[in-house]
Amino acid sequence: MNTLLFVVIILCMTSFAYVMGQNRSLHGALSLGGVHHLNSLPFYHGVLTALWCALPSLTVLVLWKFFDGDIVRAIILRELPAEISSLPKDELGLVMNQIENIAHGGFPGKTPWYLLDAADRFSQLQAISWWAMVAFISSLMAIIMVISWARIHHEFEARRKVENSFKLALLACSLVAIFTTVGIVLSVLFESLRFFHEVPLFDFLFGLQWSPQIAIREGQVAASGSFGAVPLFTGTLLVAGIAMFVAVPAGLMSAFYLSEYASRKTRNIVKPALEILAGIPTVVYGFFAALTVAPFIKNLGESLGLTVASESALAAGLVMGIMIIPFISSLADDVINAVPISLKEGALGLGATPSETIKTVIIPAALPGIVGGVLLAVSRAIGETMIVVMAAGLSANLTANPLEAVTTITVQIVTLLVGDQEFDSPKTLAAFALGLMLFISTLILNIYALRVVKKHRERYE
Repeated sequence: MNTLLFVVIILCMTSFAYVMGQNRSLHGALSLGGVHHLNSLPFYHGVLTALWCALPSLTVLVLWKFFDGDIVRAIILRELPAEISSLPKDELGLVMNQIENIAHGGFPGKTPWYLLDAADRFSQLQAISWWAMVAFISSLMAIIMVISWARIHHEFEARRKVENSFKLALLACSLVAIFTTVGIVLSVLFESLRFFHEVPLFDFLFGLQWSPQIAIREGQVAASGSFGAVPLFTGTLLVAGIAMFVAVPAGLMSAFYLSEYASRKTRNIVKPALEILAGIPTVVYGFFAALTVAPFIKNLGESLGLTVASESALAAGLVMGIMIIPFISSLADDVINAVPISLKEGALGLGATPSETIKTVIIPAALPGIVGGVLLAVSRAIGETMIVVMAAGLSANLTANPLEAVTTITVQIVTLLVGDQEFDSPKTLAAFALGLMLFISTLILNIYALRVVKKHRERYE
């Protein structure tokens, strides 16, 4: 019997507990003259009985499987001959791996006697642990089921207890998300502080040259490392600015058309078609930018006598803007539709045309929400990586020319962490410092956007 099969058995016993609890509640209701005499419906009695059976059992199962392996290994290592158990920790780990491989029948060749004995003992302990777990959890479920079944009566507040259980489950999920976010932030922060011990913060924020190459040998030429992040900030803003120049007008115009001018039939066709763009993977956009848009811009620029790089910020920004259009359009459409219909009808009743209604009523009323959506789109543009990798290049040029190759913060983070890296060199730690800067900038934008959206909501509540 494997763990998955035992989980299925636990779920079957949980279903049986649900039926038992519900039937006892129904029998109690019949003796009283109907379910309206019960404090809670029979459904809640069944759910509560099932929860009391399932939650402790699954918790014990998870804890048992988590600690079971370590306990068995500790017993095996303690029973090994003294000359083996006194080996260093790394060598002892290799011995334990050999024992486990022999126990699972996967260690060919001649083996010492003590390994064969340890493998047999390992298999015995695993079997004992498994059946002890099955017996303990099964007994626990049976005892809890009987106690829960016996507690059911007409005044029992099963509904309140079920609701409290789901509140605790939702709270646990929220705490998992919060602690995960805090853990990510702290890990980036600590590694960034290690980087700033090696490279001054002022040089990182205001340096004009980015060349994160560290000397492999003493005296190596042109490998001292330069960690000025200004070219990366400039490249990021340049690509994001081009993307927003494309996405904001197209997204807002499409939102106004769909909300105010399009018929229901047209809207039902155009809106899903527009949102298909949001479902395309970014790597596909990257291919489109590298194979179609970038060569087109280069050929067009050369025909006009301009010097255009094969990979340019303009190509990456244009395609990124196309990618963000559905994002802005969808947010703006929701905000526009949230404007009270009485305001629109009042303007139209006073003789305003649809375009005048948009300019004088809808845009002022929806402006905070539109601005919030645009700021969220800026955060997405700053964090985009794949399109920039494939269409804008890797050159950390300090330039405002969109026809030249540039690089962004996210691209450099990927470049610095590719391959086997030691996390003791400034070259690798620089990725965390860049990540911290990216996190701070997008956090500020998101907080500002949420404050703008909140202000919009308060206006109509």
